[in-house]
Amino acid sequence: MSMPFAHSPRSTVGIEWELQLIDSDSLDLRQCAEAVLAEIHGPDGAHPSIHHELLLNTVEVVSAPARTVPEAVEDIEASMKDLGPIMAKLRLELATAGTHPFANPLYQRVTNKERYAKLVDRTRYWGQQMLLFGMHVHVGIEEPRKVIPILNALMTRHAHLQALSSSSPFWSNRDTGYASNRAMMFQQLPTAGIPHQFDDWAGLESYTTDMLRTGVIDDFSEVRWDIRPSPKLGTIEVRTCDAPTNVTELKALAALTHCLVEHYSTELDEGRTLPRLPQWFVAENKWRSARYGMDAILILDAEGNEELVSVTVAHLLDRLEPVARRLGCADELRMVEVILDEGASYQRQHRAYLEGGRSMEAVVRQLVTEMRLGRPS
Repeated sequence: MSMPFAHSPRSTVGIEWELQLIDSDSLDLRQCAEAVLAEIHGPDGAHPSIHHELLLNTVEVVSAPARTVPEAVEDIEASMKDLGPIMAKLRLELATAGTHPFANPLYQRVTNKERYAKLVDRTRYWGQQMLLFGMHVHVGIEEPRKVIPILNALMTRHAHLQALSSSSPFWSNRDTGYASNRAMMFQQLPTAGIPHQFDDWAGLESYTTDMLRTGVIDDFSEVRWDIRPSPKLGTIEVRTCDAPTNVTELKALAALTHCLVEHYSTELDEGRTLPRLPQWFVAENKWRSARYGMDAILILDAEGNEELVSVTVAHLLDRLEPVARRLGCADELRMVEVILDEGASYQRQHRAYLEGGRSMEAVVRQLVTEMRLGRPS
């Protein structure tokens, strides 16, 4: 099967951010996305940037394709401003993280869409556990021959992105002991988790043919890897990150992702072979970063050299600075240092939990505060 890859201008960028609808009084999730979307869409038609998601406790804010991360984030912020009056009217707060600290996953209602119903019906118990929130970054790739090498190279830094964004230490009123419980939960879906690493585009086409023939998927969009090609958009979609809790971290993680893709694209242009890790190292790195977050010691290369995640990230920021200047996101890339200095979200949530007397409500209040402030609290 031939799988066309749409034309997309090089290194354009788009951001998707999944947001929780929090009841102002109980601080639990509220199943009211339909009411929110009815208000925001109004009689004149759909809002172009605010959409439903799998669960009725979620809205997704999506930027238009942009040239730079600041432009994409400006689009996101405009949509969130539009949501403000509706949140006040319905006594809701916008907040987010990879999970909600105490909401019961079995109480959540699924959006009335055929593809969502099919997913939950097929996956049953694990499908019902998908009370998860993420951030997706699309980056335009100008020709399909680049997609697979860049995807494989991104998997050498996938766990670093996961560690920086980890914001899901709590699950159904429990401290899981993981920095990113979302990473562990989401991979239970049959086509989710770590992507297969192919040698070229033809390998991906062969995989897709097999999956369609055997009924595993009906469409490539049902492949929900942490990093995947998006053939219909002409992008690589990086889905690794837990939902950042504030716009500063949104900017930082989007800029780091944008710069990594452009860096590897430039390396290909200059005739260099991109790095690649054995699949077993990729799997080990994912587990280490999910478990230990910023304290993870990750495998760097095929030779098995290892380094503390924060040390590697600091080196990456220096290496990617010229790329960031070229892409117009140098300030946003340096915001990664805020995470290095203040701790990742899972660390800040633990502090709020302990300082609040082991209160999950205290954690939610912190998430709400960070969303309002636009920075780590």
